[in-house]
Amino acid sequence: MKVLKWIGIIVLILALVGYFGMDYMMTQTKQHSPQDTIQYKSGNLTLETTYCRPFKKGREIFGDLEPFGEVWRTGANEPTTFSTNKRIKFGDIFVKAGTYSVWTIPQQTQWTIILNSEIPDWGVGFGSEASRNPEFDVLKINAGTIDLPAVVEQFTIEFEYNVNMSFAWDKTKVMVPIEFSSID
Repeated sequence: MKVLKWIGIIVLILALVGYFGMDYMMTQTKQHSPQDTIQYKSGNLTLETTYCRPFKKGREIFGDLEPFGEVWRTGANEPTTFSTNKRIKFGDIFVKAGTYSVWTIPQQTQWTIILNSEIPDWGVGFGSEASRNPEFDVLKINAGTIDLPAVVEQFTIEFEYNVNMSFAWDKTKVMVPIEFSSID
């Protein structure tokens, strides 16, 4: 009976440490990579992206910190999310209204951008591998990289021009066109 009591106490302590420890870890990591939400509105269309914004801090980003050819959670901490309240054309593929996790595979001259219908709690699993489940990929498109003349210190996602979703960090930028109909 005493053994069961001690096992119960240990399990309770581990559960509390796990719960509050994860909360503490999320707070600490967001101090270094703050969360941001960007939004684009036009008529009755709303696009929104929530992501965490790591800093360059003198590091070599693409090809080193974020290796070429490997899935990146596209930001820090939790996976980046992209939401649309209307059907849109993302790159050259139609996507229905909903919220998706955003993943990328950086390469030197192009990136693969992936929208996935599953949104895991954290962007990487144990061993630093992306926690994306490819079975839930909604689309994969390729977009060419643009060499920037100046360094972008903090990872930035924006909606710009007539609507492109852009990803910029270090001296690299990638843009994906988004098309929509103003008629429902």
